[in-house]
This record gives sequence, C-alpha cells and structure tokens, in this order.
Amino acid sequence: MDLLIAKNSGFCFGVEKAVKTTLHTLNENKSNVFSLGPIIHNEQVINLLKSKGLIIINNIKDVNKGKVIIRSHGVPLDVYSYAKNVGLELIDCTCPFVRNVQQKANEFFNNGYTIVIIGDSKHPEVIGINGWCNNQAIIVNSENDINKVPLTDKLCIVSQTTMTLEKFQKLSRLVQEKGKSVKIFNTICNATNLRQESTKEIAKKVNAMIVIGGHHSSNTRKLAEISKKYCHNVYHIETLDELPVDKLRNIKRIGITAGASTPDWIIENIINYLNNMFNKS
Repeated sequence: MDLLIAKNSGFCFGVEKAVKTTLHTLNENKSNVFSLGPIIHNEQVINLLKSKGLIIINNIKDVNKGKVIIRSHGVPLDVYSYAKNVGLELIDCTCPFVRNVQQKANEFFNNGYTIVIIGDSKHPEVIGINGWCNNQAIIVNSENDINKVPLTDKLCIVSQTTMTLEKFQKLSRLVQEKGKSVKIFNTICNATNLRQESTKEIAKKVNAMIVIGGHHSSNTRKLAEISKKYCHNVYHIETLDELPVDKLRNIKRIGITAGASTPDWIIENIINYLNNMFNKS
C-alpha cells in the first residue's frame, strides 16, 4: 500500500496562532479565561484547552470579568464596544484573512453598498462578518438564495474564507447581475486555496481518500467534497478510532489530507497506524 499525503494540510497560520495564544494565556492565568465560542472546530484540541482551564461561552454578556479570547473565526463589531464598556480584556485571535473580509464589508457598507457574503449563514465567521455591516448583509450559499438579493445601484460581494473557489465564482457571477456598480472580492484565504488544490491533486491519483478533521469544520467538509469529485472512496474522519480499516485493506494507494483545524498529532497517529498496519515486511 502506498500513502500519498497532501503537501498542505493541518493547522493553518490563523488556527496555530489562536491555539498558541490560548495556551500561553492559560499558562499565565489560572482562572477567568474564556473563549467566545470554541477556539477552533476540533473537539480534541478543545478538550485539551478545557483541561487547562479554558471556559467556553456563547455570549459576551455571560461574563463581567476576566480575559475573553476572540477565536480565529472573528466576531461582530459590537462585541468590542461591549467589552470596552464593561471592562473586559479581549485577546483577539481573529485570523488576518477573516479580518480583511470584515474590514471590506464594513468599508463598503459605510459607503452605501449592499453587502453580499457568499457563505454559510450559520457559520460563526459569516455571522461575525455580518456584524461588521450592521447585520444587514445578504448571505448567499446556493442558487436558491439569489432571489434574496435586490436590484441595487451599488453591490459588494465577499466570500467566507473557507469557501471553494468554484462555488464562489459560480455564485458571484449570478449575484453580480443584481447590481449596476459591482465590487467582487475573492476573500478565500490562501491557506484554504492551498489545501483545496493539494487535496484535488492527491485525490486524482489514489483509490481511496482519508480526510482528517472535525465533523463541524467547514474547511474540512469542503476538502471531503472536493475529494469526492475525483475519488470514489472518501472517508471523512475526526480521529484514528473512526478509521475504516476493513474498507482500506485491499486499497493499493491511499491519499491523506487534513483540514486547517486538525492538529499534527492526530494526522501523525493515523499515518503511523496505516504504515504499521499495512506495510509490515
């Protein structure tokens, strides 16, 4: 059995920074350290951080003292003003790529543009971006959503950073017909592009594809979607326990990729297990 491992996989810059910053904060503070939502979409990492004292909250108004970590997905603009008013210390781990989208949405909204976000309305990143344009953005995640976009003089289109390029291009082409003056910004992050391209290249060459990452991770699910376009046997797993060993026994070539919130130790455990299981001399 041959293993082909995607060149770009595992923690991206934004996630790695968020996790390291959180660990550093927990090492220096033994209590009253909170995160507004899970730091990343990986249950194993979250459990590690919880074991070191991190308390996850869903609303900034749930605390009135301590340090609150802003996760890599970012948050609505009003979170900052609320924290300042009540004296909460924010530790901002918003990914730079996400911050870029937030600022674009804010700038063009303030200049009279209708903002359209290509993305999942329930994803925390999209909720956060919408909060930078007074929660008035129109969220488009499929062709069925196009009808929600009104005819307008000025239209600004941005993307959730983990969107696939193919989907962004398809939907933005349709949305732009609704505006006279249209600004389109491909705000898919570089790390997402690299992971998606690496995954595509590997999936074309293998008989089975293992996609490692949280089941709630948007970018990991999109890697699985891309893999399925080029490979018939695709398995999205979160940990080694979910590895479909029996289905892989007779596979000659297996590809491995991992989402941007998947820690190295989980990837290495799965690679080592496969090597030991199937490549014994």
